Amino acid sequence: MTVAADVVVRGRRRFLGLSVGVVGTALVGGTVGACGTDDSAAEPTDVDIGFLTDMSAHHGQALVLCQRVLGRDVGTPVTAAAAEVLQNQSIELGMMRAWLTDWGQSTAPPDTVMAWMHIGGGMPLAEMHGLASEAELAELSQLDGLAQGRYWLELMSAHHEGGVAMATAAARLASSEKVVRLAENQAAVQTFEIEQYQQLLDSAYATV
Repeated sequence: MTVAADVVVRGRRRFLGLSVGVVGTALVGGTVGACGTDDSAAEPTDVDIGFLTDMSAHHGQALVLCQRVLGRDVGTPVTAAAAEVLQNQSIELGMMRAWLTDWGQSTAPPDTVMAWMHIGGGMPLAEMHGLASEAELAELSQLDGLAQGRYWLELMSAHHEGGVAMATAAARLASSEKVVRLAENQAAVQTFEIEQYQQLLDSAYATV
């Protein structure tokens, strides 16, 4: 069992209101440390570059989702969860963009995504797995109170499911050691958070 997976398993035994921040920070801290290994001399593959490019775009929308609810009266659990995602994915986004820059690659959002996962010739960015549509983002902004909090949990769960699928594929297909370690940690963190969100949907936000 990896360090990240062990932290997740132990984190599941904690009270939800405390575990999201504690476990998320611990895992991202582990990600930064684990990915500190310098394998910059190795030539990155299309998978390494494709994953970092696509996951950067994916993280970009996660930050938007969080910004739509922070400062709103969505309930303490969602406020804490959104703040944690915003912090952790901002760190990861900066890291991924830095690696792309080091490799002489663009950090701009791609037009076509997921080709590196061998899904045909890829797909348009708007169709990337887990991304919320413009209509869904608009609806999130229009809601308020616990209803907005519940919708955020639903959208972020779907968003994370897409992220886990990409990270799991990258952990298997990437060549760069630091990319593999980042992907493994992202899959662990987001899987844990999906489970926490479902607990909230079944409890504090169940009757919204």
